[in-house]
Amino acid sequence: MHRRRFLALAPALLLAPACPVRAEDPIRLRDLYNKDLSFSDLALARQGQRLPVRGYMAPPLKANSVFFVLTNRPMAVCPFCEPGMPWPDDILAIYARRVVEVEPFNVPILVEGRLELGDDIDPEFGFYSKVRLRDAVFSRL
Repeated sequence: MHRRRFLALAPALLLAPACPVRAEDPIRLRDLYNKDLSFSDLALARQGQRLPVRGYMAPPLKANSVFFVLTNRPMAVCPFCEPGMPWPDDILAIYARRVVEVEPFNVPILVEGRLELGDDIDPEFGFYSKVRLRDAVFSRL
């Protein structure tokens, strides 16, 4: 790079906002599904792997639990689904590594966990899920 070009660009680099560099951008919940609600190629390829997903923590079903629901947008009540009902493509069951410290429903979080696909019913809550993250950790954005 020429010295003049560097000197011309230096102020812009100093004023640019600092962005944390991530090895991988978060997956959007809708990226896990096709339009017909079947699993996307991305979901099928990443099954069993750890991946980051951005969303909002729905109010938990029970205090001192490792389970919560991640939603695409803030929800003041937890969305329930039952077997046989159409599965919404904007929620994700999360099973954390440890007891969850509840975040306000309108604070965005980043969750990273191992992707599991297929029908499952939680033995403790009876919560039906079609897709979930296991062994998950999360942080505020």
